[in-house]
This record gives sequence, C-alpha cells and structure tokens, in this order.
Amino acid sequence: MAIKNIFAETNALKQEIENLSVQQLQDEQADNPGLLLIDLREIQELLDLGTIPGAKHVARGMLEFWADPASPYYRDYFAEDKRIVVFCAGGGRSVYATLALRDMGYSNVAHLEAGFNGWRDAGGDVQDVAATSKWMRKPG
Repeated sequence: MAIKNIFAETNALKQEIENLSVQQLQDEQADNPGLLLIDLREIQELLDLGTIPGAKHVARGMLEFWADPASPYYRDYFAEDKRIVVFCAGGGRSVYATLALRDMGYSNVAHLEAGFNGWRDAGGDVQDVAATSKWMRKPG
C-alpha cells in the first residue's frame, strides 16, 4: 500500500468543509464579535510570526481535549452554539481540525483556507505574541 499524499488528501477533504477566504473571515469578524477564532499552530510559530488578533491558541494536539465539555482539560470558550473558525499556517492542519470539531458535534465550524500565512500576506492585522508571552523565542 502506498503512503497517501497528504496534500492531495487535504485538498479532497476541503470539499467536505466550509473554506473561508481572508476577506470572508474579515467580514465575519466585523459582523460577529462572538466568533471563536482558533490558532492551531505550535507555540514557536506564534512567537516567531504572531497571530490573528483575538485568536485563542489551541495546539492541534490538544484540540479535542480542550473542546470536549466532559474532559478535565475543557476550555469554556468552546460552546456548541458558537461560530468557530480554525487556522494553521497554510490551511492543512485546519482541515483536519475542522473535521474533528464537526465530528465532535460542533456544527458551525470553518477554516481559513489560506491559513495564517495567507492572512499575513494579504495585509491582515498581526498581533505580536512574543511581546506579552511567558514563552520566549529560541535564540539565534
């Protein structure tokens, strides 16, 4: 059996989920102040590059644990009736995260197709996380 091509896989899975452009996300942010924006990237990515203002950081490996109300790791900003938009660097990890949240019962979930890199490249606002984080950038 051949190893799956992850890029072909994520492109196929995008047909099953809601994909937002940068402009669509900006419009939603303006129209829905209760929008839950989730940054799935690793902490070093946040420190090095920043994040979309207002986003909550949830490392991809903890998403299901933090989103499950029965879990001891649950974060109360997850709510079944909330609009949730997830993003990663380039729109791959967020495909799987969108599917995972939907499979858990969250029905109003989308992902930022261009990811954080597309957001930044389109001139979207970027919050400097390193300036206020207890974590530090790797020297060098």
